[in-house]
Amino acid sequence: MHLFEKLEIRGATLRNRIAVSPMCQYSSTDGFANDWHLVHLGSRAVGGAAVVFTEASAVLAEGRISPQDLGIYKNEHMEMLARIAHFIRGQGAIPGIQLAHAGRKGSTFRPWEGARAVPVSEGGWIPVAPSAISFSDSYALPVALDTNGIRFAVQAFADAARRTCEAGFGIIEIHAAHGYLIHEFLSPLSNQRTDAYGGSFENRTRLLREVVGAVRKAWPDENPLFVRISATDWIEGGWDLGQSIELARQLGPLGVDLIDCSSGGILPGAKIPIEPGYQVPFAAEIRRGTGILTGAVGLITSAAQADAILREEKADVVLLAREFLRQPYWPLRVAHELGFPVSWPAQYLRAAPDGTPAREAVAAPDLKRCMSEQHAIPES
Repeated sequence: MHLFEKLEIRGATLRNRIAVSPMCQYSSTDGFANDWHLVHLGSRAVGGAAVVFTEASAVLAEGRISPQDLGIYKNEHMEMLARIAHFIRGQGAIPGIQLAHAGRKGSTFRPWEGARAVPVSEGGWIPVAPSAISFSDSYALPVALDTNGIRFAVQAFADAARRTCEAGFGIIEIHAAHGYLIHEFLSPLSNQRTDAYGGSFENRTRLLREVVGAVRKAWPDENPLFVRISATDWIEGGWDLGQSIELARQLGPLGVDLIDCSSGGILPGAKIPIEPGYQVPFAAEIRRGTGILTGAVGLITSAAQADAILREEKADVVLLAREFLRQPYWPLRVAHELGFPVSWPAQYLRAAPDGTPAREAVAAPDLKRCMSEQHAIPES
């Protein structure tokens, strides 16, 4: 197994083992994608990645991190998302979308505007969570979801999956990491419920299992489903690797194909030993302990580092974020560095190594199956 080996997952074929990790752009109005997202995501597909994920895309308006987050909570969002997915496919990559709900970390200003809550008077909202506990003093106090609210959130994920299908995306990733809603239910540090969604491991993982079931039912069988988790909270008494391994064992039979292994985010101030590849051991342990495919993410920057992760069978896919911001065409460069011949867009051949083949255009798929009654999208 190496960085430029193809990978088949259900009906999808990844042209290599490189994915563009979801990266929030905080550049939307009312959840709508725009030309920024087209260029940002499209250029990474031109650059040779196998999968290009959108940023966290909120399944409800109140599930956004900031008022400027991308969304897929109404039918009108699909037109521009479909244009983006079509372009990504035309470059030979698979368009992916990360479905998310920010939970108690919602209604915040963009990072460059300060980590604090957006008042309702300025376009913010009251966030929701498993328990009425704020992330920090600068964040809003959330309202604890009741059972109806939980059902509503689960249905929102299913509705978003149907929209994702009709828009032409090929992979869904459920965001259950970084201290957002689903992770808040998983971690005993943020979940103090005493009902069927709190307390025991079985109860704390219930929401994620229900979301996976609802999404898998709305998502075509031939399309892969990923889940991103925080493999550990990095805090004593919180969510940890042992629980992550057991969770992965449960998610596989429910139709999850790959666990994207990140960490942290449940509380501020966690002591995280950040260094190159510091999260790779989580992907390796979950892969070894469950047999499920895993993705490694976190300060993966060099060709040799990424290739070694795969050759040593520590993960099946590597997901890069910051390095793709620095080098949108990273796969094209490192393929030459590692000695793997890959095609380039014909428009860029004048800059390619001698003998590089031109990339052929890829036809858009037939999406009629996504518009059948089975996958019909209800009115917003």
